[in-house]
Amino acid sequence: MSGHDPNARHQRRLVMVREQLEARGIANTGVLDAMGEVPRERFVPDRLAPRAYDDEPLPISEGQTISQPYIVAAMIDSALVGPTDRVLEVGTGSGYGAAVLSRVVAEVVSVERHPSLSETAAVRLNALGYDNVEVVVGDGSLGYAERAPYDAVIVTAAGPGVPRALVEQLAEGGRLVMPIERAANDQHLIRATLRDGLLGEEDLGAVRFVPLIGAQGWPAQASTRTRAR
Repeated sequence: MSGHDPNARHQRRLVMVREQLEARGIANTGVLDAMGEVPRERFVPDRLAPRAYDDEPLPISEGQTISQPYIVAAMIDSALVGPTDRVLEVGTGSGYGAAVLSRVVAEVVSVERHPSLSETAAVRLNALGYDNVEVVVGDGSLGYAERAPYDAVIVTAAGPGVPRALVEQLAEGGRLVMPIERAANDQHLIRATLRDGLLGEEDLGAVRFVPLIGAQGWPAQASTRTRAR
């Protein structure tokens, strides 16, 4: 990516949107516009900035990753969110997903279990002007009941099942998108929709994510499990 040239970075984003997102079937203009606007290079380590728009996840601190652009866009697209929605994101990481979400919805509450990641993301989001994002430190598998209900919940780590706490924080008609690992090394992205107190699940395909650590996720020793998107 051509150094610090803003126009070159913008062009890289447009190529990413066209070749990685639209080419794979993402047609939601709100999501595409947000992905074309948010500077992903500001959310990765400086040494990896030249690879910011590559079609792959990249490592950040605390053994975590920033998902590949397509996965970020696909999860937001799958959540069926709109401009009046309040969304809970579980797993702030670098803050990139929250930044993209903030361009599509009214409010984002993002929970991160690593205080260092939470602090860095909050400072970064504030500096870049994403003022409709609230970053909190906590056990993401328990959500953040103080701001519930949520029109959608997006979980950026794989759990053994859908956490009951997150279901309880969904509004009627709310959507929860998260990867589930019900068998070893076999993760699937699901969309669960709450209607009349019942949760219906749709399988959106195979994925690879870091584990969801928490009271309603995996125990802490599971952090040594396979790390990916």
